[in-house]
Amino acid sequence: VCLQSGTYRMVSEEEQALRAKLEHLTIKDHGAVFGPCAKLPDHTIQKAKDELNETEEKKASAVTELRGIIKEKAGSGDDLAKAVQDTFGEKPDGVLVRFIRARKYDVYRAFDLMKGYVRFRRDYPELFENLSPEAVRSTIEAGYPGILSSRDKYGRVVLLFNIENWDYEEITFDETYFRNFCEFCLGKGFTMQQASGIKPTELKKMVDMLQDSFPARFKAVHFIHQPWYFTTTYNVVKPFLKSKLLERVFVHGDELDTYYNEFDPEILPSEFDGKGSKYDGKATAAKLFD
Repeated sequence: VCLQSGTYRMVSEEEQALRAKLEHLTIKDHGAVFGPCAKLPDHTIQKAKDELNETEEKKASAVTELRGIIKEKAGSGDDLAKAVQDTFGEKPDGVLVRFIRARKYDVYRAFDLMKGYVRFRRDYPELFENLSPEAVRSTIEAGYPGILSSRDKYGRVVLLFNIENWDYEEITFDETYFRNFCEFCLGKGFTMQQASGIKPTELKKMVDMLQDSFPARFKAVHFIHQPWYFTTTYNVVKPFLKSKLLERVFVHGDELDTYYNEFDPEILPSEFDGKGSKYDGKATAAKLFD
């Protein structure tokens, strides 16, 4: 038996088996990153149930409740709440579910996240002026970010950012961080010229988006081969980070044992100290856009 919400319930052998599997997952246990997904793996459904208490019934109920909150708050005279209704009122359920999951089915926090999303677009309109599919494709082709075609052992999508090849005059910092967030970053080759080209205000913009404005659950950020002056840039960002995100930042340097504990070398490109071939941004863009 197990204790759940103050009551006892029997746990089926199937559910016990799925939970046991969750503790020993490998990269082979997950579906592809690109293309349609006909059916989620059973262990992924179980993970959503365990971590989010998600069921089809609860999902439908939460969407209905969130739509009610959006309508209620919009009638209160709050301009930002009205903007949330204008932005999301006619969106399909799947869009609302993204915000609900990002806040673990706390629908009031999901609504606050929607407000953060709308606020971010209002406060930084310059980031959205040229946000076309063609512009997004160009940054993907350039590798900002790279997107692995295999998930990690936990089933997460891994984004790569090879800062060594970043030309901040060709691809601006706004384009790099706004259009794509990197769960995993490579610090090798991060020059002092690049570091000096990143202003504190731009770093603050990035943090604002990651923490309170984007419907996703960012699980980890990893840096490897970072130079000594990386600390200066990181120390500028740290005061803006909430404790939960700070706990998810891992700075490995050149000691990669803990890095390989998180990432199977088989799925990593060679420039990220993996056993794969060099990353091909154009091939990734073709999978996403063609």
